Amino acid sequence: MKTASDYRILDETRQRVTVRFEGNELLLREGENLAAELLAAGIAPFRRTPVSGAPRNPFCMMGACFDCLVEIDGVTRQACMTEVADGMVISMPASRRTDDA
Repeated sequence: MKTASDYRILDETRQRVTVRFEGNELLLREGENLAAELLAAGIAPFRRTPVSGAPRNPFCMMGACFDCLVEIDGVTRQACMTEVADGMVISMPASRRTDDA
């Protein structure tokens, strides 16, 4: 997992809450777009393709492409269509994980 991000937070006024991605604790801004917050936190990839295992990250950021699929509390959802909430447990979708994820 990448430790630095090419993205930056523009509004630091929102309260930060704790979420977990692949077992790593993150402090993200509550109520913000989950995909944007994960990108700003340096998370990559979000998932891997089922056939080749190629890494995928958000592409369209409007719910059309499904490249941002993640598993949130056991349910596969689009990160770009989800708001950050305290205590979320996020992981790569189980059917798309590979050993080198």
